[in-house]
Amino acid sequence: MDNVIEVSGLRKTYGPVVAVDDVSFSVRRGEIFGILGPNGAGKTTTVESIAGLRRPDTGTVRVLGLDAGDDGRELRQRLGVQLQQATLPDKLRVAEALELFASFYRAPADWRRLIEQWGLADKCNASFASLSGGQRQRLFIALALVGDPEVVILDELTSGLDPQARRATWDLIRAVRDAGTTVVLISHFMDEAERLCDRLAIIDNGRIVAEGSPPDLIAGLGDLPRVRFAADGLDLGFLDAVAGVSRVERDRGEAVVHGRGPILARVAGALADHDIDPPDLRAEQPGLEDVFLAVTGRQLRD
Repeated sequence: MDNVIEVSGLRKTYGPVVAVDDVSFSVRRGEIFGILGPNGAGKTTTVESIAGLRRPDTGTVRVLGLDAGDDGRELRQRLGVQLQQATLPDKLRVAEALELFASFYRAPADWRRLIEQWGLADKCNASFASLSGGQRQRLFIALALVGDPEVVILDELTSGLDPQARRATWDLIRAVRDAGTTVVLISHFMDEAERLCDRLAIIDNGRIVAEGSPPDLIAGLGDLPRVRFAADGLDLGFLDAVAGVSRVERDRGEAVVHGRGPILARVAGALADHDIDPPDLRAEQPGLEDVFLAVTGRQLRD
């Protein structure tokens, strides 16, 4: 499988602030590749460099064999971009926006089909100012796809969408990928990245701290299913002696028991021996959020 994006040694500073520092990764043709990271981690600078919107201080960025900085005009014919902070003139109508953007490309997609596909058919004549946040988001995604791009960058794809619209959008993005378009997805929703991405990179403090497929990254934790239950006011010191238990944590009034082997059965048995019968006793599988916290930490970020 050939690479459509190759980032090598990317570094970008803003005065004394190092936004990205020696970032390197590749994106394969026909995959959904995620870029995740805390606020201020360097995601936006990385994506803007890929799109040719920002020149790195050092390093190279090649997209579809083109230099993202020097070959910007040709790249814009083959790359679609939906940025989180995008906006349009208040009076511009939905159909007008799509028709206008389609005129920028040599071989655009059918913008009328995109209006249907992204649930905007009844908003064709609506002004941008009258659209809800979710409708604006769907419009920007449609605009990113109107050039029939080989690669599309989607920044915070489902921000502002309700749960039903989020799931519908995931299905549409999979269909975009299956039709041959490579997708670069920037997201802070761990469930979204885990379900959509074939591979992903986690950026923190301007550097890549983890890269791989969601299943491989989760497996790399070495953290097998956990047991969780409500434990307010309970003395659970006895659980440390249960076979296979590695540690017991407290999380918002719940106990979280980590360990190996048939840990749920062993913890249930130990609780029963101490006349404790929590009705919400359950096993949890680790997920991408656990990976994210493991490699970036739990501290608050500005």
